[in-house]
Amino acid sequence: MYIPKYFKIDDEEVNYDFIETYSFATLFSQHNGEPYATHLPLILKKSEDALYGHFARPNEQWKDAENQQVLVVFQGPHCYVSPSWYETSKAAAPTWNYVSIHLLGKLEIVEDQKVILDTLNDMVYKYEEPDSSYNLNDVDPNYIQGMAKGIVAFKIKITKIEAKAKLSQNHPVERQELIIKHLESTAKHDNIKVASLMRKNL
Repeated sequence: MYIPKYFKIDDEEVNYDFIETYSFATLFSQHNGEPYATHLPLILKKSEDALYGHFARPNEQWKDAENQQVLVVFQGPHCYVSPSWYETSKAAAPTWNYVSIHLLGKLEIVEDQKVILDTLNDMVYKYEEPDSSYNLNDVDPNYIQGMAKGIVAFKIKITKIEAKAKLSQNHPVERQELIIKHLESTAKHDNIKVASLMRKNL
């Protein structure tokens, strides 16, 4: 990924927090000789420097992804930035602010049933609301076993992380404050999130 020095995120904990927050990712590999992508949630295991997830078994990406170096893209909030928000727009162009993380790693197929069930439990625990009545441990074991047959679990051992936060850091602080003001004045979720991230960088 192209990352100018202004926008590079070097802090590992910041990267991991971002991955955990925006965990619905895009996984790219070579399938039948062509680039192929699947959109899916992933669980980060910091202690292993690894990601866990699963394909639907009919999704044939898993058949040749094993042992490949795959690319996983985590996309955070993003928004358009208009030159009309600046102190002057006579010598300015529109741009886009965003946060994105690219992760490279080797994909391994997981067949250990305990690891598969633990990962499914981790996903349910992560995404269910704290007061939710749903618990995977309460589900009929026969149903769980049947469901598990319909997926192919995998682990991605992380080998490289590239992280980019393009948040107008290459502009003067006064201009950044104007951008934040305009973003905060809208009702768009991504605009508000980008404004919040920009404030943290000021």
